[in-house]
Amino acid sequence: MAITFNADEIFEMAVEIERNGAKFYREAAANTSDEQTKKMLLDLADMEQGHLSTFEQMRQNLTDAQKEATTFDPDNEAAMYLRTMADAHGSEGMKSPTEKLTGNESIREIIEIALNSEKDSVIFYFGLKGFVSAKAGRDKVEAIIKEELAHITILNKQLRALDN
Repeated sequence: MAITFNADEIFEMAVEIERNGAKFYREAAANTSDEQTKKMLLDLADMEQGHLSTFEQMRQNLTDAQKEATTFDPDNEAAMYLRTMADAHGSEGMKSPTEKLTGNESIREIIEIALNSEKDSVIFYFGLKGFVSAKAGRDKVEAIIKEELAHITILNKQLRALDN
């Protein structure tokens, strides 16, 4: 069965991805003793929480027609697929970033996990942008993509600082 999603389901997935991202950064910060790294991770968690709020607001502003199911799904497979994609951060078969944390990671490993997750987010949101009309908030998705790209820059700078 081909699975398609309506706007409500896509925003639900985006909210879950941002929730997972914020949770990852908070857990990573809790496992880090370096105060500068801890602050950076908590700042990133706050930004992800802001993205979550944006997507929740966009979801609330959808019309009833945009929330209608696009596929007959008596077994609720689409919802399960959405949850899996969001938990996998948009990449089938991958663990979510929070599941990767053991508490024994080095700062470098935490940053590398975060960097890969941010890259996955950009790819997912770039695809999402194509499903969002200008009226529904495409500019907000574009702004979030820019912020996620900024997160990649922050994380790359932190990795380079570790090398010095």
